[in-house]
Amino acid sequence: MRKRTVRNGLRLILAALLLIVLASFYHVGIADLFSMSEGAEMRLYRLGIFWAAAFGGYGVVLAAFGLVLTTDSRDAQVRVLPIFFMILATIALFFYLLASSFNEPPRPERLQPGDTITI
Repeated sequence: MRKRTVRNGLRLILAALLLIVLASFYHVGIADLFSMSEGAEMRLYRLGIFWAAAFGGYGVVLAAFGLVLTTDSRDAQVRVLPIFFMILATIALFFYLLASSFNEPPRPERLQPGDTITI
């Protein structure tokens, strides 16, 4: 097992998980921060999911090749377990955010140009 290759694959998987969390739960906040339109917000969401799938797929392939390849002498000091625990924590964060999203109140609709506000 080449630990460096496995670790790099796990890093890509972690990056993919973080992109999924950002794109799934925080795309509205990111779009509001940069004053994006609804169309740009949807593009942000789609690009986030696309790049998460690309990083995750490449990370899985890289980690699988790292498990199959023969051991390298430079891999003695490489630790894989911390990045594995970070992946588990990110998965737990995703499911926590998913469960808490069912209980939050519905988002008010955005005002369209020409709409009035009653105070």
